[in-house]
Amino acid sequence: MLAPKDFLDALSGHASRLFSGDTPLPRNEIESQFKALLQSGFSKLDLVSREEFDSQMVVLARTRARLESLEAKVAELEARLPPTAE
Repeated sequence: MLAPKDFLDALSGHASRLFSGDTPLPRNEIESQFKALLQSGFSKLDLVSREEFDSQMVVLARTRARLESLEAKVAELEARLPPTAE
């Protein structure tokens, strides 16, 4: 995984090479190459897709709800226990 500064430096270097050519590229060619450049850079980062993020948020919410339910049951069972002498 690249550090954010290293990623931005590499992206900047590639972009400057892309835009500083001897012959100007057509706009759609520049967009295509820049998109490929960004995708290549993002693939080196530890990122997840929006779908994966949303999926994990659902799992997390379900887990939290289950944990709260279990905590309530434990508290209820502890309340039923007779007091212990220490």
